[in-house]
Amino acid sequence: MAAVEHPLKELARYLPDGSFDYVVKYLYQYKVHLTVARSRKSVLGDYRHAYQGNNHRISVNGNLNAYEFLITLLHELAHLLTFEQYKNRVEAHGKEWKATYSRLLVEFVGLGVFPPEIVVALKQSIISPSATANGETALLMVLRKFNTTQKPGVCFIADLPLGALFILSNGKIFKKGELRRKRYFCTELKTGLVYTVSAITEVKRVEIREH
Repeated sequence: MAAVEHPLKELARYLPDGSFDYVVKYLYQYKVHLTVARSRKSVLGDYRHAYQGNNHRISVNGNLNAYEFLITLLHELAHLLTFEQYKNRVEAHGKEWKATYSRLLVEFVGLGVFPPEIVVALKQSIISPSATANGETALLMVLRKFNTTQKPGVCFIADLPLGALFILSNGKIFKKGELRRKRYFCTELKTGLVYTVSAITEVKRVEIREH
């Protein structure tokens, strides 16, 4: 994984205005070794607890917008705080982690660092945090509207009408089907095979005649 080690002063450009001092307070207090990763498709962030004299380690993808970066960092910081209190005696995303993450979100919402639209979307996460980013579908859809660069012609599959045709990054064309839980059942036109696709998958709509 390609990554860059950032001095804390450089961290400010990844965070929303008004949040840097509060984030650094936690990083100093718990001696966190923070890595800003270039990009990972499978995860947005990662945490490794301290052991054998090594510091706690947190990594966050550097291609996230400032608000998503901060929320991902808080997710991982909640793991650290939970470990500090309970070590490995509790589940990774159990009630203890959820309570800690909720408390961090409330703290940073109270600082006024998030736009109102994100604050509304965060309410569900505060009540019942999800273990993974994909579990926070509604929140991620709001967060990614704040990306500094938007891909032309690209949208979330959730924004397409039922039955719309779209193309994935692998070049395959699908027809959007019904939503079940947080994934859509979509049919690949060429093979007729049905796949489940996350609601936050970025796709391009296409207009073609089906055969």
